[in-house]
Amino acid sequence: MAAMRQARGRFTAIIAALCLAALVFVAAAHAVQPDEVLADPALESRARALSRDLRCMVCQNQSIDDSDAPLARDLRILVRERLKAGDNDGQVIDFLVARYGEFVLLKPRFAGHTAILWAAPAALLIGGVIILLVLARRGGVKARSAATATDLSPQEQARLSELTQQREP
Repeated sequence: MAAMRQARGRFTAIIAALCLAALVFVAAAHAVQPDEVLADPALESRARALSRDLRCMVCQNQSIDDSDAPLARDLRILVRERLKAGDNDGQVIDFLVARYGEFVLLKPRFAGHTAILWAAPAALLIGGVIILLVLARRGGVKARSAATATDLSPQEQARLSELTQQREP
């Protein structure tokens, strides 16, 4: 009976591992419809790259490449129209930012008004390290002073008490 349970447990573990492996190799689903795809593979490649960096204004945590929202479809079509008109990638991004604001970018640009977004993680990390170092030093000093106070002989402790009392007003 125990051997049967053990075999069943192994079988379950193997099935779970295979399911996890299958999830790793599943390609991300893209919402691009066949009627949106450009005939020129180079332009389509550029459009897909741009679409991955643009935020769906409805979903807000998805790129327009992954979103099924009607607005995302409109943005994908707009990107392809701008590329067919001869705009370069920067011009397409600038056009969309001018129309929808910086929020349309999944990765905000580094500028004066977005500097806090880029600097905050580093500042928090450095501040945390400084606090840890200060606390470790304080704890280390207390531990050393406690250790030296207990290592003193009774005569040395008495002398230390006299000296500290003389310094206090």
